[in-house]
Amino acid sequence: MRTIESLGDLRGTRVLVRSDFNVPLKDGQITDDGRIRAALPTLKTLVDAGARVVVMAHLGRPKGQVDPAFSLAPVAARLGELIDAPVALAEDVVGESAKSVVAGLEDGQIALLENVRFDPRETSKVDEERQELARAYAELGDAFVSDGFGVVHRKQASVYDIAQLVPSAAGLLVFKEIDSLSRATDDPERPYGVVLGGSKVSDKLGVIANLLKKADMLFIGGGMAFTFLAAQGHSVGTSLLEEDQIEAVKGYLAEAAERGVDLVLPVDVVVAPRFAADAPATVVPVDAIPDDQMGLDIGPESQRLFAEKIAAAKTVAWNGPMGVFEFPAFAGGTAAVARALSEGDMFSVIGGGDSAAAVRTLGFDEETFSHISTGGGASLELLEGKVLPGIAVLED
Repeated sequence: MRTIESLGDLRGTRVLVRSDFNVPLKDGQITDDGRIRAALPTLKTLVDAGARVVVMAHLGRPKGQVDPAFSLAPVAARLGELIDAPVALAEDVVGESAKSVVAGLEDGQIALLENVRFDPRETSKVDEERQELARAYAELGDAFVSDGFGVVHRKQASVYDIAQLVPSAAGLLVFKEIDSLSRATDDPERPYGVVLGGSKVSDKLGVIANLLKKADMLFIGGGMAFTFLAAQGHSVGTSLLEEDQIEAVKGYLAEAAERGVDLVLPVDVVVAPRFAADAPATVVPVDAIPDDQMGLDIGPESQRLFAEKIAAAKTVAWNGPMGVFEFPAFAGGTAAVARALSEGDMFSVIGGGDSAAAVRTLGFDEETFSHISTGGGASLELLEGKVLPGIAVLED
C-alpha cells in the first residue's frame, strides 16, 4: 500500500482524510472516544507536515438525509480537545459551508466536513452517483489519506471513489490494521486459534468456511454456539437458534473433524428465563438446557476450557463476545477470553466491534493485547479472505 510519505511535501496542501468517527452517543455525548483517539497519529503527522487537513467521516445511519441527531458536532468538539486546537465543522458535506471552511484553513489546521452519509450519493450502489460526489470531494482537496479502517470494506465515495481521483495513500491506522490482521491471518505463528462469538452463525458462514482451512483451533461461543449445539443433537430451549443453518453447521463439524481442526464448543452454559440484566442466572450442562430457558453466556467449565486452550496458542484472533457482556451476570465468558488473551504469551488480535467494546467495558488494559481493531466488519471480511475495496484501491 502507498504510504503518506509517497505523497511528498504536504506543506500548504489540502489533504482529505477519511476517518472512522462512528462513535457511540448517549444524550448527545460520546461514550467511547476510542475511534477518535485511534485517528490522532495520522492527523498529527499531517498537521506537523503543514498540511491543511479536511476530515471526512460518518456517524450512524442517517440514510442520505440531514438528521441533527447524527451531526458530527460532538466529534468536532472532542477532536478539538484531544489535539488542543479548534476544529472547524462545516454545516454541510460539499456545499457552500464546506467550501468556505476549507478555504479558511491555514497550514497545520484541521476542519471536519459534516456527516458524509447526509448525502445519499455517499453510499449509492450506482457508480456514477458516487463518482459525482467524489468529484465534489476532490474540489476540496489535493490528496487523499484513507485512515478509516472501519469502512474500507465499503465501496463508498469517501472511501473508494475519491482515491481514484487524487494522489492517495493509507494512513497510519489503516497501515497498522492491515499489518496486524495480515500477521494473524496470512501466515500466523502456530498453533493458530480463532475465537468467534456474537449472535448469528449466518453472519460468519464465510469466515468459518475460510478458517477451517487455516486455523488449528476454532472456538465458538455467543448466540451462534446454540446452532452448533443443536447440530449435535442438543435441545437449546429458547436460546437464539438459526434452524435453517443447522445442516451447514453439521457440514462444518464434519469438515473440522476431517481436517483435524479442534473445534471447541461450550460444555456448559449460563441460562435465564428471559433476556434481562436482572434475570435469575443458572449454570447447566449443554445437554440439559431447560425448554423454558435461554442461554446467555458460556458457563464456568467452558470458560476454563476455552482459556486453557487459548493459552496454548501462539496466534489468536477474536471476533464476537461469548455472551451478553453488557449484563454483569452474563459477562463471565467474554471476560474469560479477554483475560486469557491479556495474560497469554501470544500475538492477539481483537477484531473490533463488540469485542473491542467488551474489552473496554470490562476494564481490561488495552496495551496487554497485541492489536485491537477499529473495524468489526472490515476485520471480519479479512478473516473471511475477502478483498477490501478501500484497501485494493491504495495498492500500486
